[in-house]
Amino acid sequence: MAFDKRYYYLIKLQYLGYRFHGWQKQPDVKTIHLMIDRTLKFILKDIKFKTLGAGRTDAMVSANEAALELFIYKNPINHFDEFLALFNHNLPQDIRALSIKEVDKNFNIIQDSKIKEYHYVFSEGQKNHPFCAPILTTILEPLDVELMKKGALLFKGTHYFKSYCYKASVTGEFMRTIEDCKIVENTDYTANFFPEKSYVLKVRGKGFMRNQIRLMFGVLIKLGRGEVDLDYIQMSLSNDSIEVMDYIAPASGLILHAIDFE
Repeated sequence: MAFDKRYYYLIKLQYLGYRFHGWQKQPDVKTIHLMIDRTLKFILKDIKFKTLGAGRTDAMVSANEAALELFIYKNPINHFDEFLALFNHNLPQDIRALSIKEVDKNFNIIQDSKIKEYHYVFSEGQKNHPFCAPILTTILEPLDVELMKKGALLFKGTHYFKSYCYKASVTGEFMRTIEDCKIVENTDYTANFFPEKSYVLKVRGKGFMRNQIRLMFGVLIKLGRGEVDLDYIQMSLSNDSIEVMDYIAPASGLILHAIDFE
């Protein structure tokens, strides 16, 4: 029996997650993966294909750069520019393909080592223009952002992150390394309807657990409100921590900023 020859491609894309129920396909709801596969089915017609994403984003989470592996059987893509133009022409307006390149069969988008950088965009102390809602979280109460900046630095390094995993299992791998974690003034995302001042939590690391960044930002909000202190965050990262974080920050401020394959 002859096996169909397979061709492998890495596609980078970006999307506004606000009207989608996350990445992963689910019955009866609109997801990013569903829209991508539906579009590919339309443009590839009878060509057999399969797609795999480099991780799942939650409902309403956006991506400035996400990654997808496309497997095509028998028929290689010969003209990348033409393929990208056709793909983008047929994708909904809140999803855009950025690039495509061929990879070999040893490339594995899920297992291959990659660094992800997430951004969480927020403002504090005032109600914002409604147009901000898809990519910026508005915290109405005033926050001590300088204290939050100190708190963010505590997450940097290798720590026991069980307290920052939503519904953590008994057997999970909770020792994780965060390469960088900081809060800076937002200069990355601008619009004339944005508040005068906004901020970005920037987090870089290899693997993140379910809701980890939103739980980390949740405790930073509590820190900024004066509900917890720096010692509490330090303690929550210790190997014997049994804290369960109860505040998941809203999804719509979270952006997968970049994925780098090593």
